[in-house]
Amino acid sequence: MEPEKIKLGGMALQNGVLVHGPRAWAAAVRLPDGRLEVAAAPKRLRAADVERPFLRGPARLFEALAILPELRRRLPAAKLPFERPAVLAAMLGSAVVVRAVRGSERVGPAAQELVGGLLSLAPAALALRGSDLAGYHGAEHVSIGTYEQGTTHAKEHERCGSHLVGPFVATSALAGALAARAPAGVRVPAKLGASLGALAATTELFGWMVRNPERRLARALARPGHELQHRLATAEPTPDQLEVAEAALRACLALEHGDHRTD
Repeated sequence: MEPEKIKLGGMALQNGVLVHGPRAWAAAVRLPDGRLEVAAAPKRLRAADVERPFLRGPARLFEALAILPELRRRLPAAKLPFERPAVLAAMLGSAVVVRAVRGSERVGPAAQELVGGLLSLAPAALALRGSDLAGYHGAEHVSIGTYEQGTTHAKEHERCGSHLVGPFVATSALAGALAARAPAGVRVPAKLGASLGALAATTELFGWMVRNPERRLARALARPGHELQHRLATAEPTPDQLEVAEAALRACLALEHGDHRTD
């Protein structure tokens, strides 16, 4: 009997793909000499048991971030998306510009947060230029989508994190505008709380969008992320990139279905 299919997530690397499920993760990378290298392990931090609204989304985000140090330890050849010097410089420059915009008295609070949210996407856009990252991103979607649906999937996926862009920009603008109205003495903690609240609200909106893709509001919120995927964030993967993604997928599923051997 075929094992029950599980919900998977993933992340594109500069030279490979990371796939993770409720209990385990696996990554595969292409080495400079053409060989494949794979690593897999059970998750140390599991967010699948967190079901409280407004807590489950941030828990899943922290869970995904917690994988990265383990990934670097088990698979040193893996290159994370934002490790290129140009991307790090863009992150610093974007942070400086966002700070200047948010400190301007000529721009209203809501507009400050909206512009800041859009500017914060610049490093991600730069990371996808002139690298294999977009191709591996497409390979991640094709492999996971094909596993889930049983037929060859497109390079875009409805659960891609890019679909968080629309909800996050909207909730951040609203939360930032409300925090800016707080008394000066509590404005800093208010902004911190607003940021956390926007993150929680974003993940709840994203879950609703996935469950209700036919709703007009869900389609509108997903549109920016879909266009980002289609035009910039993904590329049609090569056979070599698909081979890497499928190796990560197989290794993750082996652990999820009870094979606890790791590389």
